[in-house]
Amino acid sequence: MLSQIKRLGADSLLYAFMNVGTKLIAFVMLPVYTSFLSKTQYGVVDILDRLTSMLTFLVIFGTDSALSFYYYDTKDENKRLLYVQNVMYFRLFVVGVLFLLVVIAGPWFSEKILENPHYVDLLYVNLLTLLLDTIFVVATTVMRFEFQTKKVVLFTVLKMLLVAILSYMALKFWTPTPGALFIGRLISSVVVFVLMLRMTWNYLEFRIDWLVLKELLAYAAPLAPTSIAFWVISNSSTFFIQGFSSLEEVGVFGVALRLAMMITLVTSGVQMAWRPYSMSVKDKKDSPYIFAKIYMALLLLGLFGVMAVATVSPWIMKTFFAPGYYEAYQYVAFLSCVTFLNFYYLIISVGLFFKKETGYITRIFAVAALLNIGLNFALVPFFTGWGAVVANLVTYVFAVSFIFRKSQQVYYVPVSFAKMAFLFVNMVISTAAIVYVQENNMNAAFILLSWVYFCVMMLASRVDRDFRRRPAMENF
Repeated sequence: MLSQIKRLGADSLLYAFMNVGTKLIAFVMLPVYTSFLSKTQYGVVDILDRLTSMLTFLVIFGTDSALSFYYYDTKDENKRLLYVQNVMYFRLFVVGVLFLLVVIAGPWFSEKILENPHYVDLLYVNLLTLLLDTIFVVATTVMRFEFQTKKVVLFTVLKMLLVAILSYMALKFWTPTPGALFIGRLISSVVVFVLMLRMTWNYLEFRIDWLVLKELLAYAAPLAPTSIAFWVISNSSTFFIQGFSSLEEVGVFGVALRLAMMITLVTSGVQMAWRPYSMSVKDKKDSPYIFAKIYMALLLLGLFGVMAVATVSPWIMKTFFAPGYYEAYQYVAFLSCVTFLNFYYLIISVGLFFKKETGYITRIFAVAALLNIGLNFALVPFFTGWGAVVANLVTYVFAVSFIFRKSQQVYYVPVSFAKMAFLFVNMVISTAAIVYVQENNMNAAFILLSWVYFCVMMLASRVDRDFRRRPAMENF
């Protein structure tokens, strides 16, 4: 048992390194890319990236979870290989269908959405990259199943480094256009595919078993709507901004969205560790009190983190980005808050996982996706980027509130929702004050005053009692 625990710890550390490493590379390269690309050009990159993320959901179609289940459900190595091959060719088939759709609708999309008919070539480049990445993802998934952690980390980080280096070289020495960036990504995928070819050759052997494929899809299909709902919430604002404003605004908002992901450098490690940790302590007598303290501690960490992002965003934009992107700073803190809520719902929904009622999460996010579309439609035409920010923030507040309420009904954790809401609202007020001070070039002392205000409200809420509470203090 001890050896298994050690392996889990070692693997978790390696995956955490991979996760943080790839995110750091992406953050470092963002100001590099925007130094070569205009706001309109980066808007094109952002639109295509978000389109590709949707296509990736369609390609995977829940088969990642299905493969995980059936791979471990059998000890027969040949049957395992058959599952892998069927998942591989199902995904490649979907990529092929997408190629046909691009042939039919690509010229219209590039002219109406990307505002340049020549950008249809970028759609083909992206799909070629998606095809190679599909093979890469299946191969590294099997490596994870076989606990080949070092290989997964090596190839993932190598791929990200190649993307960064080759994209930079293409932008600098070839042409400073979106096409150069995507060609750099494609060449990186080709290099990694060649390096991994020997390891992936068996998975690429064409072998379709219709019964196996039907079994996989029957498991996978119910999971697909949740993925699509998440995509809608995460990306619909970008398309509304493009439709009601311009690609320039998309470029600015896209930079703000990517910078907002800074907060995941802290939350990603917790997220990876949370599910096994929560499952390991759920049967302890005092586990609800442990969870209560964790809920409040992570909430405070997130709220202070959002305010810190608000405070430093103008400096980051002024120091590392071209002047044209400076206005993105005003959105970053609130979008970081959205990113934090996307993490936090996983923490405060332990009851739904313990009681196997995760279907409720699917239903809530389906409703949230519709709410997000409605809010974007109502707000973006009038407030552009700020409309998108409000739409995303309200959507996640709605989802987190209902998920927390349901989780409390099935597994009560002694923490006050009213107090958590009070802290959250005051963080939003303080963050809005910080951004207002920055926008109007007011004295920096007012930013300090915003911090003081939030700290006073936090102390007034007597949050210290939540950390000092013990089971013996409650009446059972």
